[in-house]
Amino acid sequence: MKLRFTKMQGVGNDFVVLDAVNQPVRLDAGTARRLADRHFGVGCDQILVIEKARTPGTDFYYRIFNADGAEVQHCGNGARCFLRYVRDKGLTTKSQIRVETLSGVIVPKLESDGEVTVDMGAPEFEPEKIPFVADQRALTYWIEVNGEPLEISALSMGNPHAVQVVEDVEAAPVLTQGPLIERHARFPERVNAGYMEVADRHHIRLRVYERGAGETLACGTGACAAVVAGITRGYLDSPVRVSTRGGALHVAWEGGRQPVLMTGPAETVFEGEIEI
Repeated sequence: MKLRFTKMQGVGNDFVVLDAVNQPVRLDAGTARRLADRHFGVGCDQILVIEKARTPGTDFYYRIFNADGAEVQHCGNGARCFLRYVRDKGLTTKSQIRVETLSGVIVPKLESDGEVTVDMGAPEFEPEKIPFVADQRALTYWIEVNGEPLEISALSMGNPHAVQVVEDVEAAPVLTQGPLIERHARFPERVNAGYMEVADRHHIRLRVYERGAGETLACGTGACAAVVAGITRGYLDSPVRVSTRGGALHVAWEGGRQPVLMTGPAETVFEGEIEI
């Protein structure tokens, strides 16, 4: 099977985008791992599949596969690339579209400066909906990793996040501790581990160890989760600039059940064809 693909990136979070509207795409976990492999495949953090709409009132259906082949619910940086792709390929002429995902409908919008804003929906704090094992909802939780107690904010932005506040994000144990948090027993569907350094009330620095992908240069839902955690804990005020290793994102949230809005770039890197 030959697959035409487009390689894209949003602040360094990179994707293989597959158009399942105009070509047959049969993607299982093994094929996804092959595509994502940086030595034997194309190489990416996630694979994005564009399908025809399944539900009236939406424009497309959006599937996301992590580098380990697991299908996941949401990807914020990918959502921006999704809109850029369907616009560039003539699949839509709209500047704002409604896209259905496993976690619900998202609404990306192309701005006049070429960046894309995504309505990421409202954050979810109820433990059973994250999912996270806890007796009751709390502002923060303590979990134990290698015998060490860690204070985290646990929430979902369509996928689960555990956010820590650290003094120096560059010195944070992302690569050693992150994998242990990802598979912590209290997160039955695994979790994205975020490390947030508060620079000031409108600026944070962030690193994220993503479930199924490892540390990425940026994580869109991770940026949203970190800002929400920072605002609810009283460290931040909206809007917030999120500095990642791949570039900057801007996140706004007015609290409660209001949607989180994330703005950033989306760029095409190259196009090609691969035999699977």
